[in-house]
Amino acid sequence: MYELIILSLLMRGPIHGYLIAKIINDMIGPVAKVSHGWLYPRLARLERDGLIAPSLEAEEEQHGERHLHAYEITEAGRKRFHQLMIDTTSNPGEYAKFFWQKMCYLEYLHPAERLHLVDHYINYCQMHILHLKAQAKKLVEGEMQYHAMDLAQLEATLHVLRRSISQWQVDCEYATNLREKEMARALTEISSGP
Repeated sequence: MYELIILSLLMRGPIHGYLIAKIINDMIGPVAKVSHGWLYPRLARLERDGLIAPSLEAEEEQHGERHLHAYEITEAGRKRFHQLMIDTTSNPGEYAKFFWQKMCYLEYLHPAERLHLVDHYINYCQMHILHLKAQAKKLVEGEMQYHAMDLAQLEATLHVLRRSISQWQVDCEYATNLREKEMARALTEISSGP
């Protein structure tokens, strides 16, 4: 996910590593934090892979005693960013986190790709809702039993399942609204032409 975040930030223009770390920390905080010791080796790897390069446009800055190095995305980095954006198969267990990160950068995708991502996420949400409802039904009807589960444990398990269903329903509704906006946006882009 961090590769996507870094490349996403650079899609909007050159930025220095200190600010990349601050933005990432603002996004993932307050408990998790990205240190400069963690970030700079990743930036070096992205640079070594030809995905980013030192920025020639950005002015050199000082932050306290430190000299700030600005980076910009390369053409190879733009291609990698696009691959990461349209990928719907990697990290299926954490796909929701990836999806919401991607939503901030939809403008860099073709209208059909944007709709594909949103449709995929709606299906992803619906799959979770159906699975959780089926599990809850099996528990209530006694088809699925856990050894030594008392009534209090059954209620607690059902509560967790219902809470998860509610969270997925909220995500699904939000994505459905987003889909409607993307459809309107795509129609506007197509009708206005190049």
